[in-house]
Amino acid sequence: MTFKYGIDKLTVSKIIAITQGKMQAELTTQTIQTINECRAKVEKMANGPKAVYGINTGFGPLCDVQITSDETSTLQKNLLITHAVGVGKNIDKQLSKIMMICKVHALCQGFSGVRLALIERIIYFIEHDLLPTVPKQGSVGASGDLAPLSHLFLPIIGEGEFWINQDIVPAKEVLANHQLEIIQLEAKEGLGLINGTQFILAHTITGLIKMEYLLDLADISGAMSIEGYKGSSSPFREELHTIRPFKGNIKVAERMRNLFKDSQNITSHENCERVQDPYSMRCIPQVHGASRNAYYHLLELAQIEMNSVTDNPIVLSDSEAISGGNFHGQPLAMALDYCSIAASELGNIADRRCCLLLEGKYGLPRLLTKDGGLNSGFMMPQYTTAALVTENKSLCFPPSADSIPTGLGQEDHVSMGSISGRQFNQILENLEKIIAIELMYAAQALDFRRPNTFSKIIEENHNIIREKVEKLEDDRLLKEDIKKIIQMVETKKFIVKYN
Repeated sequence: MTFKYGIDKLTVSKIIAITQGKMQAELTTQTIQTINECRAKVEKMANGPKAVYGINTGFGPLCDVQITSDETSTLQKNLLITHAVGVGKNIDKQLSKIMMICKVHALCQGFSGVRLALIERIIYFIEHDLLPTVPKQGSVGASGDLAPLSHLFLPIIGEGEFWINQDIVPAKEVLANHQLEIIQLEAKEGLGLINGTQFILAHTITGLIKMEYLLDLADISGAMSIEGYKGSSSPFREELHTIRPFKGNIKVAERMRNLFKDSQNITSHENCERVQDPYSMRCIPQVHGASRNAYYHLLELAQIEMNSVTDNPIVLSDSEAISGGNFHGQPLAMALDYCSIAASELGNIADRRCCLLLEGKYGLPRLLTKDGGLNSGFMMPQYTTAALVTENKSLCFPPSADSIPTGLGQEDHVSMGSISGRQFNQILENLEKIIAIELMYAAQALDFRRPNTFSKIIEENHNIIREKVEKLEDDRLLKEDIKKIIQMVETKKFIVKYN
């Protein structure tokens, strides 16, 4: 299957398939014609007497300074050089690749006015894994991700660096090795490259991929904890959720019912005297479901954004280029902050379930160890989850609620969406560790419920843990156990879907 830039609709799964080389992406004859037609419009305006922002004028606060045609190439080159002021560690290489894929798709829609040769060069970088280095910090998310995108495209003009395996190599050296000439930018091209939300979008896409798995895994770890606690399955009955039909809640309740299907352990205590379980167990559909609703919202917005044109100005005809605000990152920034809270809450409620399993109730030994006193059992890993939960809470401050004017006040309201995207992914990384510890606790609790059996999927996930981590009998160094389960979470070893 082949993806057609500028024509087909990008999705999260298609982007990942392209980055992994599992899907080819190409320019069609139709797209090439669209690109060339838009370019002709820009060239006409660039050579005309009328001042058109970004085509024959300066940028930002210098938008009132008209530039001659002889100065155009220098102006565009200077634009990339002066805006490449990012700092901090470099982003992951895959993020750079996603940024380029999304940028190519936007440029191919015929509103940006860059030359075909420029787009073909970016596609060459993508197809040959020539991934530019991009610092993490420096974007305010309007006029788009100026600093990160400038770094991303410096190699086009022979500046900046590429990742070559794990090494960082100057762009000029890499271009020479590939026999590629440095491209001299022309009217509108520098601005077309660096205006846009592709840094925010790339972080959104990687976060959505991770969050989808963690939402499913949180249901698994929650179900395992309920089984270990000998909790009730009645809060997940369909009748309860059809009368409050939030999409995420209904989905989670259905998953929980399936996770308890054919569980001997659940049926063994159906007639016990307990009236209800604590909220962190019986409210899983409401809490996990709310997080799913946030995920659905962000996914919807991301799919709009990845198929949108977000640079500036937008070329509408051979005499009109509108300077608007499609580069403003607020639509994603606000939803990213919402999803950060949603991801943080998955960790918050998981930590509460860890505490319940340590209390020594309903047949479980305190701290999940038979010889408490001599052994501390699983007391300390919950300290780790508590620390991670609080760290996540501190990362939930919404950058989109802040704005510091830039560009001498011309850019007087910015989204800070790049920070929202980075924080979202930091929270998800912490969440992986929290859920890993809950899985470790739940697996231990399940061992105390034998010879009772559980649903097929819970048994399978319990076995996955026990293949790497033995049941804790006497105190041992838990660092390696935790590390192994975190690695299983990070590499998606757990079974989260059921037939």
